[in-house]
Amino acid sequence: MQTTASGERALQTPRAAGLAGVVFALLLAAAIVLIRIGIPEGADKVTAADFADSAGHNAVHTALALVPFAGIFFLWFTGVVRSHLGEAEDRFLATVFLGSGLLFVATLFGAAGAAAAVLDVAQTAGPAPALPTWAFGSHFAYTLMTGYAMRMAAVFTCSLSVLGYRRGVLPRWLILLGLLTTLVLLFVSSNVPWAELAFPAWSLVLSGYILVVTNRPLPSMAAAT
Repeated sequence: MQTTASGERALQTPRAAGLAGVVFALLLAAAIVLIRIGIPEGADKVTAADFADSAGHNAVHTALALVPFAGIFFLWFTGVVRSHLGEAEDRFLATVFLGSGLLFVATLFGAAGAAAAVLDVAQTAGPAPALPTWAFGSHFAYTLMTGYAMRMAAVFTCSLSVLGYRRGVLPRWLILLGLLTTLVLLFVSSNVPWAELAFPAWSLVLSGYILVVTNRPLPSMAAAT
């Protein structure tokens, strides 16, 4: 009875992780798309006067409203996937995996907070904020998102792919996709627009795979029987 109960928990965990990952991937992708639509040329090309009352302002404001929920679902996704990996996981890689996930959320929230502060400054009554103030805030938010959050996402993706390979719970094609995503996030995302979508796309594929194989027994369970 105890073995059956633990088996049921092991089968339910991937489904919860997959659902949380799907929601996270969709929310983050929507936020990135809205930000790219609102600021198509990056932080260098937008001034406070042009951005104070425009469609771009509304798009970015909507994206910032989605970020907290994306972070919540990402934490759930991280926790349940880590539980799915089990007690036999590599402690070193597990620490890197968990730490990079937490740092990703922290930098993502930091970038969203900085961007929200910039929007609040641009919305205040009276003259537009001074150029140095606007430039610092917008560049800080943009760099924190594309430079730091995406690189933490790269570490998260890489460590999870290696853990999946060592535990034998991920197929070779998904591991290779994770490593390719890692390279894109590390070396491309800060310079090429829309490259950040590689992370939610990988998360969506991973979550879809987990949902498909939910009813299959885990390797550890098969070995125990």
